[in-house]
Amino acid sequence: MNYWLFKSEPDVFGIEHLKALPDQTDHWDGIRNYQARNMLRDDIKQGDLVFFYHSNCKEPGIVGIMEVTRDGYPDYTATDPEQHYYDPKSDPDNPRWYMVDVKFVRDLKRNITLQELKPLPELEGMPLIRRGNRLSIMPVSEEHWQMILDME
Repeated sequence: MNYWLFKSEPDVFGIEHLKALPDQTDHWDGIRNYQARNMLRDDIKQGDLVFFYHSNCKEPGIVGIMEVTRDGYPDYTATDPEQHYYDPKSDPDNPRWYMVDVKFVRDLKRNITLQELKPLPELEGMPLIRRGNRLSIMPVSEEHWQMILDME
């Protein structure tokens, strides 16, 4: 099993949106970065655990945990002109973009903010706090995963 962090703006798709869905499950679509796409396509697998991170909000931070319930598969929103994340260069016969399905596991006991995480020397090297990293999907080491959970 691997660990990940997925970022989403809470007013676009927050943890409350996921919790309100049938079976508290949805696809994680709209990723339009090749490095993140490669992780979705090749590395993220069913059973992996994911921190749900609220970004671009008053207090960015880790708010919950999800589980990957389906390995990467072509992101059909890329080929549908009616979808927000439509990509006219996408070809259904040669998919450019991928997504996974995720299921809500639980809320964290509190929002663990980016401001709390940044100064911790033990988290050095974690992509989330690395300067200039803007990826919406990133790996989390088992050590960092446990350390963050211990902060609850």
